[in-house]
Formats: sequence, C-alpha cells, structure tokens
Amino acid sequence: MADVPDINTVGEGDDYYHVEFRDEDAFDTIRTPDWAENAAQSVSESAKVRTGQLEDSDDWKVESVLIKKSAGKETARDQAKDIIEKIET
Repeated sequence: MADVPDINTVGEGDDYYHVEFRDEDAFDTIRTPDWAENAAQSVSESAKVRTGQLEDSDDWKVESVLIKKSAGKETARDQAKDIIEKIET
C-alpha cells in the first residue's frame, strides 16, 4: 500500500478549495488529467485533481485536489483525502 501524504495547506480560490498534498515546486510539470478527474468526481461532483511529474523522475503524483467551495472547508479536506487515497493506493 502506498503512503498517502498529509494535507499541507487548504487554500481558497474563487470557486474551489485547493487542498495541497505536495509542494508544487517539487514538480517539473503539473497537469489536470481526465482520468484523475473521473476518479475524483466519483467522490465529489466537479472535483479536479492536479498531478505533477517529480523533478528528475518519470513518476507522477497528486499535487493537489480542487473541491467546489459549496462543499465547505472541512468537507473539502475529507473529500480530498478520500480522492487521493483512491488514486494513490
């Protein structure tokens, strides 16, 4: 079983809470892939997942999960944890 990272921060955007698991500076490239969005939306409608390619590596990891603000901050944290567990385990 893969180690699921702890939440670093929860930022507030215009429409989404940005639940960050890993520092975006650790990645060479960050994308929002369709396959991850499909997995995320099975937990939370309109959720998005930002994945990043680690520097000097071929590995891709979840950088952050975006949850609609209408969910509320605590629910956003809980749903983001559920999403990353679903994707990375």
